[in-house]
Amino acid sequence: MAGAELAPAPPRERRDRARIAGVDEAGRGPLAGPVVAAAVILDPRRRIRGLADSKLLTAKERERLALLIRARALAFGIGWADRDEIDCLNILEATLLAMRRALLALPVCPTHVQVD
Repeated sequence: MAGAELAPAPPRERRDRARIAGVDEAGRGPLAGPVVAAAVILDPRRRIRGLADSKLLTAKERERLALLIRARALAFGIGWADRDEIDCLNILEATLLAMRRALLALPVCPTHVQVD
């Protein structure tokens, strides 16, 4: 992943064949780490109704959607950076490390990555 170049999202007519991995983190607020990131590749033919920014969802909605995402995802991976890595690197670099690890944990290689 080092030295990876950013490319624009694929044109709309090719998105059904693309494997777009969405990556996001959680845990940047706490002082005691870790920072955790998840990467997921959803099947564009199997839309999940109600997906939105997790901060806008209730705990019950997040739980329901998490089950659906895991059931319908083409792939997902989890990565993290512990508090020692946060202290050594800084929170931004540790977050990027967690995201990189989440992407590397995917069982399939994405064609594009979208970072939140």
